[in-house]
Amino acid sequence: MSVSTVLMLLSLMLLLALLLKPLAAKFHLPFAALLVVTGFVGSEVIVAFGGDTGLRYNSFHDLILLVFLPLLIFEAAFKINVEQLMKNGVVILFFAIPVMLLSTVVAAVAVYYGIGHPTGFPWIAALLTGALLAATDPVAVLEVMRKLGVPERLCILLDGEALFNDATAIVTFSIFLYIAQHPAEQVLVSDAIIRFLVVFFGGAVLGLLLGLAFLILSRLLLDYIQQAIVTLIAAYTSYIVAEQFLHVSDVMSVLVTGIVMGKVIHHDFNETTGSQFVDDFWTFNVSVAEALMFILMGVTVTVGMFTDSWLAMLIGIGAVLIARAVGVFFGAPLISALPNIEPIPMFYRRVMFLGGLRGAVTLALALSIPTELPYWWTIQSIAFGVVLFTLFVQAPLIAPELRRFGLQQDKEG
Repeated sequence: MSVSTVLMLLSLMLLLALLLKPLAAKFHLPFAALLVVTGFVGSEVIVAFGGDTGLRYNSFHDLILLVFLPLLIFEAAFKINVEQLMKNGVVILFFAIPVMLLSTVVAAVAVYYGIGHPTGFPWIAALLTGALLAATDPVAVLEVMRKLGVPERLCILLDGEALFNDATAIVTFSIFLYIAQHPAEQVLVSDAIIRFLVVFFGGAVLGLLLGLAFLILSRLLLDYIQQAIVTLIAAYTSYIVAEQFLHVSDVMSVLVTGIVMGKVIHHDFNETTGSQFVDDFWTFNVSVAEALMFILMGVTVTVGMFTDSWLAMLIGIGAVLIARAVGVFFGAPLISALPNIEPIPMFYRRVMFLGGLRGAVTLALALSIPTELPYWWTIQSIAFGVVLFTLFVQAPLIAPELRRFGLQQDKEG
């Protein structure tokens, strides 16, 4: 199938999803879930009539990691409330690094013993699964939360955690994947920890340097359209330089670049037309990226995943829920007990548990597992099952949970 035909099919799917969007509101489903359904049904219809979408799992993986992810990370970092981020920085990093690593281990243990097949699904397979399932993605519910008037601190905790734990998950996953591909090579725990620290914080340092460099460049371009274009170039440059040339965390590089540029550019424009244009520019970019990403997610889902690996999916869903519960309800009291830390109330903990959805990063990591590894199909099926569960079960529960705590009306109302 030609590229032009594929683009036409995706455009028609996107148009159909937009026309059906009122249904999502009526049944209290996130729009992302409707996009996934549209992509899945559309692809199945095309295949049933002897067609071929032309999309394969490896192309979807490349689109997520090389095209969509830099946009999503940069936009969230660029627009994030830096004051709230700094104020809650310790809590966010606590959930994004140690709690995320704990969740990885808990999920891995649950999946390993749940599947109970040490030969076909060894510990390294369980650790790979735990790592990719630990990355949260609340994008499908954050808009609903803000419309319902959720306190900004709670939104920042969820958003900030997701931003930073994406980097943690990707670095951790890459270490486990290296071990899986080199079974004869002995990798010491100390070596893995050093590698993690170098990659993670190396990306942060690179992002700071590139953010400052592009800020200097932006000072030479006073037109706000040029400013917007510079931010787009900065997003992809920081991502590609980190990944392809310096081999440090690309997510951390984009994240820090976005925070630095967002803070200074918003201050320079001081809420003028220019500031609004740059924000709208990124809102448009990410809206298109998210819509296409969820449609492609649906296209990539196959019926065989459910018929062949339904039990593994259920085990993965249970493992994710256990790991998230341990991370939130065990971690929140610990961090709240520290001096100078604003406590995390039980209401926040419940929403953080429900809002710990899984999304693009989970799928991209699952799709990056080489088919030479005998357990690749099981891990991919688990990842898709968990993502679909969080979209269609967890996400719709957010609004009722918020209303239970008195958040009945939209901000506009």
